[in-house]
This record gives sequence, structure tokens and C-alpha cells, in this order.
Amino acid sequence: MSAAETKASARIELGGGEAAVSTGLPVLDHLVGELARSARANVSVEVAPDAVDRAVSAAGSALGDALKPLLRAPGASGHGFAWLPADEALAGAVLEVTGTPLVASNVDFSGQRVGGLGSDVVARFIDALAEGAGLNVHIRVLEGKDPENVLRAIFKALGAAIGQACRTPEGAEP
Repeated sequence: MSAAETKASARIELGGGEAAVSTGLPVLDHLVGELARSARANVSVEVAPDAVDRAVSAAGSALGDALKPLLRAPGASGHGFAWLPADEALAGAVLEVTGTPLVASNVDFSGQRVGGLGSDVVARFIDALAEGAGLNVHIRVLEGKDPENVLRAIFKALGAAIGQACRTPEGAEP
């Protein structure tokens, strides 16, 4: 079964900040919850049990597909940025809607694992999300030694940037 064949579903609606996530990886579920709170969006992601790499790709892709119409809705800004902390870590995310999805990052967790979640799993999720949503995403980490805090800061910043990109800019007509 390929990542495209792994059964995954996602829904997202602006407002709130609640998450109901079941990817099979509790750490990733928590990180997507951080993204939802920062985006001020209600997010639901469910993935059928599968190998970790396929489940993670399917979850990211499903969330990206669910985001696509919100990012392209009339009046949506289509771009966003945010810098947010998580304890000692500070991360930023800048994104825009594009026809050529891309993720650029200065993050390197080689050999480090958080709650059984390898860095390649996080990269795979973010790549699949960007591809599914059609986003150019840049992630930068300025501070942070604890990998868990760095991941939380990344997902919080990414969520806030996504929320900003889905909303009508203040003072603009929808």
C-alpha cells in the first residue's frame, strides 16, 4: 500500500483551535494540535493504521488537501508568517500559495528522536502538507536545544502562518 493508498481524512474550519487527530503517532497528534491552536482552526485528521512513513505522508497530504480551498478562498491572503516560542526554542514559518510547492528549512535533527518520532518523519509530514496545499514554506529555527521544544515552536509558527494565509487581511474586502 503506497502513501496515496493509505486511507486518511482531514477537515479544517477556521475559528476555534481544537484538534481531533489520530495518526497512530501520539507525538505527531500533539504537534498537529499545536498547529490547530496557533491557526485558530478546528482540525480533524484520521489515518487508518499503516506503516509509520506512509501514515505520516497520508496525514500531511490529507491536511494539505483540506487546507487548499481555504487558502484559495475569495479574500484569503494566500500568504502568512509567524515567529513563536516554545520554552527556550524560537521558530518562524513563512508561506505562500504557489503552483510549485517547496519546503526550505534550516532544521537538522540528524540522529535525534522525540517520543519515537524521527526528524525525517516531521520533514515528511511538512513536505506532504506543502505539496497537498500547494504551498511554498520556509521554516527557520533561531533558538532551541531541546528537540521537543523546537518541534513545538515549528508547528506553532506553521499553524499561525497557515491561519493568517487563510484569512482575509484586516481592513480588506472579502
